[in-house]
Amino acid sequence: MNHHSPADPAPANALVEQVISLVELVEPPTLKVLIVCTGNICRSPLAEQLLRAKAQALGVPLAVTSAGTRAMLGHAMTPEAAALSVQYGSTSTTHKPAQLTMSLVIEADLILTATRDHRAEVVSLTPKAIRKTFTLMQFARLAPTLVDLLGPPSSLVEPVETTPERLELLKTLLSKTSEARSLVQPPVALTDDDVVDPYKQPQPVYDSVAAEIDRAATTITQAFAAALKRVK
Repeated sequence: MNHHSPADPAPANALVEQVISLVELVEPPTLKVLIVCTGNICRSPLAEQLLRAKAQALGVPLAVTSAGTRAMLGHAMTPEAAALSVQYGSTSTTHKPAQLTMSLVIEADLILTATRDHRAEVVSLTPKAIRKTFTLMQFARLAPTLVDLLGPPSSLVEPVETTPERLELLKTLLSKTSEARSLVQPPVALTDDDVVDPYKQPQPVYDSVAAEIDRAATTITQAFAAALKRVK
């Protein structure tokens, strides 16, 4: 029989390398983003799907999920929101509502909420979350102004690959965004940081909300893409 010598680690090392490659293939480095609204059938799934689609298009490594503070479990995404999701470029509107939990809050790198009230509910679950929790509109307002703080653009035109180092650039952006909340010009009205609830509202309300969410998702993913082109 042909036995490998105990001193020959090649087969074992090769197996380890294969396992590592497989794990990286299944779970590449990503920034975990959680989006929160009330029922998790209108605003947050729409934002989740648009943010995911735009991030994929730009090569930004986001893993986006959503949840509701009072999730309507067992319900589908509203037809209006699903149709608008497709209209704005999402390739899938498959969605299962989830209840917001402390574990979801702890696991997320960034939490974006529909309103200031949702933001407060997230922070009430664990106060430490305050540094990584923003309303969607608030983060869209803050992030682009802070990208330049990461340093000059690198020579890369586009992110070549997602690495832990590149992921740290995004996390650095998040920390700078949190630090600069008070330095960036606030909105004219506090309600400008909220996305109104379109549930059971006329189609024009849905249309307005979807346009607002789409603009925010575009701004945020572009800021992340710009951050990935910076060097430490």
